[in-house]
Amino acid sequence: MPGISERARIMPPSPIRKLVPFAEAAKSRGVKVYHLNIGQPDIPTPKVMMDAFRNHDITVLEYGHSAGLWEYREGLAKYYQKNGVNVSKDEVLVTTAGSEAIIFVML
Repeated sequence: MPGISERARIMPPSPIRKLVPFAEAAKSRGVKVYHLNIGQPDIPTPKVMMDAFRNHDITVLEYGHSAGLWEYREGLAKYYQKNGVNVSKDEVLVTTAGSEAIIFVML
Protein backbone atom coordinates (compact mmCIF):
# COMPACT_ATOMS: atom_id res chain seq x y z
CA MET A 1 0.00 0.00 0.00
CA PRO A 2 1.43 3.44 -0.90
CA GLY A 3 2.48 5.64 1.99
CA ILE A 4 1.88 9.32 2.59
CA SER A 5 4.29 11.56 0.69
CA GLU A 6 6.98 13.48 2.57
CA ARG A 7 5.41 16.74 1.44
CA ALA A 8 2.07 15.73 2.96
CA ARG A 9 3.76 14.49 6.14
CA ILE A 10 5.46 17.84 6.82
CA MET A 11 2.40 19.94 6.00
CA PRO A 12 1.40 21.84 9.14
CA PRO A 13 -2.14 21.43 10.44
CA SER A 14 -4.69 24.03 9.44
CA PRO A 15 -4.59 26.98 11.85
CA ILE A 16 -8.35 27.30 11.45
CA ARG A 17 -8.89 23.78 12.78
CA LYS A 18 -6.85 24.64 15.87
CA LEU A 19 -9.56 27.13 16.86
CA VAL A 20 -12.33 24.52 17.12
CA PRO A 21 -11.48 23.36 20.69
CA PHE A 22 -11.48 26.99 21.87
CA ALA A 23 -14.90 27.59 20.30
CA GLU A 24 -16.29 24.39 21.82
CA ALA A 25 -14.95 25.33 25.26
CA ALA A 26 -16.50 28.79 25.00
CA LYS A 27 -19.86 27.30 23.95
CA SER A 28 -19.78 24.92 26.92
CA ARG A 29 -19.46 28.00 29.16
CA GLY A 30 -22.54 29.53 27.51
CA VAL A 31 -20.68 32.01 25.31
CA LYS A 32 -22.31 32.83 21.95
CA VAL A 33 -19.75 31.82 19.29
CA TYR A 34 -19.81 33.17 15.74
CA HIS A 35 -18.04 30.69 13.46
CA LEU A 36 -16.42 33.09 11.01
CA ASN A 37 -13.53 30.69 10.52
CA ILE A 38 -15.41 27.81 8.90
CA GLY A 39 -17.76 29.50 6.48
CA GLN A 40 -20.86 28.51 8.41
CA PRO A 41 -23.79 30.58 7.12
CA ASP A 42 -25.45 32.79 9.70
CA ILE A 43 -28.57 33.38 7.60
CA PRO A 44 -31.34 30.95 6.69
CA THR A 45 -31.09 29.16 3.35
CA PRO A 46 -33.65 30.72 0.95
CA LYS A 47 -36.95 28.80 0.74
CA VAL A 48 -36.66 28.48 -3.05
CA MET A 49 -33.34 26.64 -2.59
CA MET A 50 -34.69 24.32 0.07
CA ASP A 51 -37.79 23.58 -2.05
CA ALA A 52 -35.61 22.78 -5.07
CA PHE A 53 -33.46 20.51 -2.92
CA ARG A 54 -36.45 18.63 -1.50
CA ASN A 55 -38.31 18.31 -4.81
CA HIS A 56 -35.51 17.46 -7.22
CA ASP A 57 -35.82 14.64 -9.73
CA ILE A 58 -32.11 14.17 -10.35
CA THR A 59 -30.98 10.55 -10.14
CA VAL A 60 -27.23 11.23 -10.38
CA LEU A 61 -25.37 14.16 -8.85
CA GLU A 62 -22.59 14.48 -11.38
CA TYR A 63 -19.44 16.54 -11.14
CA GLY A 64 -19.57 19.99 -12.66
CA HIS A 65 -16.87 21.76 -14.64
CA SER A 66 -13.64 21.99 -12.65
CA ALA A 67 -13.62 25.81 -12.95
CA GLY A 68 -17.24 26.09 -11.83
CA LEU A 69 -20.61 26.25 -13.57
CA TRP A 70 -20.37 28.46 -16.69
CA GLU A 71 -23.57 30.38 -15.89
CA TYR A 72 -22.40 31.03 -12.34
CA ARG A 73 -18.98 32.25 -13.49
CA GLU A 74 -20.67 34.53 -16.02
CA GLY A 75 -22.96 35.92 -13.33
CA LEU A 76 -20.02 36.54 -11.00
CA ALA A 77 -18.10 38.31 -13.77
CA LYS A 78 -21.11 40.56 -14.49
CA TYR A 79 -21.48 41.33 -10.79
CA TYR A 80 -17.84 42.34 -10.47
CA GLN A 81 -17.95 44.35 -13.72
CA LYS A 82 -20.97 46.24 -12.37
CA ASN A 83 -18.86 47.05 -9.30
CA GLY A 84 -15.87 48.32 -11.28
CA VAL A 85 -13.75 45.16 -11.50
CA ASN A 86 -12.81 44.32 -15.09
CA VAL A 87 -12.98 40.51 -15.16
CA SER A 88 -14.35 37.98 -17.65
CA LYS A 89 -16.03 34.65 -16.94
CA ASP A 90 -12.86 32.96 -18.22
CA GLU A 91 -10.89 34.58 -15.38
CA VAL A 92 -13.27 33.35 -12.66
CA LEU A 93 -12.46 30.13 -10.81
CA VAL A 94 -15.10 28.86 -8.40
CA THR A 95 -13.72 27.03 -5.36
CA THR A 96 -15.38 24.99 -2.65
CA ALA A 97 -14.25 27.33 0.11
CA GLY A 98 -11.98 30.22 0.95
CA SER A 99 -9.20 27.90 2.15
CA GLU A 100 -9.16 26.17 -1.24
CA ALA A 101 -8.96 29.51 -3.04
CA ILE A 102 -6.00 30.59 -0.89
CA ILE A 103 -4.19 27.31 -1.60
CA PHE A 104 -4.69 27.80 -5.36
CA VAL A 105 -3.34 31.34 -5.17
CA MET A 106 -0.24 30.14 -3.33
CA LEU A 107 0.59 27.31 -5.78
